[in-house]
Amino acid sequence: MSSMTPSNTAVIVVDMQNDFVRVGAALEVVESRATLGAHQRLLGAARRLGLPVVYTKFIAGPDRTLVWDVDPMIADPIRFAWKGHMRYYPDIDAERDVTDIVDEIYPATGDHIVEKFGFDAFYNTNLEDFLRANHVEHLIITGTVTNICVDSTGRGAFHRQFRSVFVSDAVSSPDPEQHRVTLKNLGQWFGRVLATDEVVAELEAVRELVGAAESPR
Repeated sequence: MSSMTPSNTAVIVVDMQNDFVRVGAALEVVESRATLGAHQRLLGAARRLGLPVVYTKFIAGPDRTLVWDVDPMIADPIRFAWKGHMRYYPDIDAERDVTDIVDEIYPATGDHIVEKFGFDAFYNTNLEDFLRANHVEHLIITGTVTNICVDSTGRGAFHRQFRSVFVSDAVSSPDPEQHRVTLKNLGQWFGRVLATDEVVAELEAVRELVGAAESPR
């Protein structure tokens, strides 16, 4: 069984979009803002270590799907997740595309963006192809909502034989009980659950071991 190393691991940031995270968002997840610091630490370490970083965006449309029936808000372009629709957010005193990633953890040049029309970031997207092309075996999964898109993406990863770590302080849900139970279930059946500092420490320790093994004696 392979271990998580900087050369075989990618970070997937699930749906940290303006219309989930920002104050006044159509489907505001207040708790997601508390994860921004953890995201910044984790992404800083990932880029320092050379890990691929993937951001997912939930997009409503362009055609009706089953998810519209689950949440009728999605069918209203004035309200949520319609690409190109702008909304004013008071916490940043600015307008942003509702589907774009929040400013605090905005993608860097070279990061991969996956647009999805449902919950699982693997379903009908090029995510698996991108990961295979980059020789990824392990995933570090963050984002929102813990019990919906994070959970679905984690299960999708498992069924495609990726080993996942779910970052406990970098995922969020408006329902504390569903957040807790989902992380417990993911950790028991679909991967490991670690905090940001634990993930970074593990990657740094492996890098040091590899560096020591490769250095001339």
